[in-house]
Amino acid sequence: MTPVTVGNVTIGGGAPVLIGGPCTAESLELCCEVAAYLKELTAERGIGYIFKASYDKANRSSGSTRRGPGRERGLAWLAEIKRRFDVPVLTDIHESADAAPAAEVVDLLQIPAFLCRQTDLLTAAARTGLPVNIKKGQFMAPEDMRGAVEKVRAAGGTQVMLTERGSSFGYHNLVVDFRSLPVMRGFGVPVIFDATHSVQRPGGLGGASGGDRAFIRPLARAASAVGIDGLFAEVHPRPDEAWSDGPNSLDFAAIREVLDDYLRLTKGCDA
Repeated sequence: MTPVTVGNVTIGGGAPVLIGGPCTAESLELCCEVAAYLKELTAERGIGYIFKASYDKANRSSGSTRRGPGRERGLAWLAEIKRRFDVPVLTDIHESADAAPAAEVVDLLQIPAFLCRQTDLLTAAARTGLPVNIKKGQFMAPEDMRGAVEKVRAAGGTQVMLTERGSSFGYHNLVVDFRSLPVMRGFGVPVIFDATHSVQRPGGLGGASGGDRAFIRPLARAASAVGIDGLFAEVHPRPDEAWSDGPNSLDFAAIREVLDDYLRLTKGCDA
């Protein structure tokens, strides 16, 4: 496996890692509140930490819902998080033109699951020289994600990783096939488990996605036991007030429990 270096965090080197933050960068104040809590929580437990937030949720269920602050303001907020808390930051990009501006600020570019086959987007991300995290599409077999990895490598990207976030099971439902974790690790890349999007119910609320928050902890336990290189979680101090993905976000008490499980189950494992 080729480890991925994101700022001061190494993914795939055997140490536990959390990628966590609010789904949408709703405000600088919210981002700071979450970053401060998660930095302290992970430091106490010896877990590497990467802050995540999206400045533009371009794939919302409804066109009338809030997407975020936009690229200019959102990247300024992420730069402030990075400066104030001395943590690496991640954001997702939806268009090739976003890659270079985002790369001037963040430490890790993320390709959303819906866009994991978009060759131009993968190529643009790779050419920035930053590490690239590709989320496995809900419609993709794990073995088919090799093609996405190869697109990044062909464009010069030397640091790439994959994230499992559930697979479509009929309408408005996702399931996790835990075989995907060793399958994708077999490509020689680190594999992250997205514990919160895996319980999402896409479009399940009509104009928005729902979720089954109660299943986040057991799925995270299962993934940790199978073997992962890091955990991804959407964290919000008040999930029911979140602009997006509130039903499948963790509050501060819940992420503490999930991380404690993760550490217990990965202790002495190959993850």
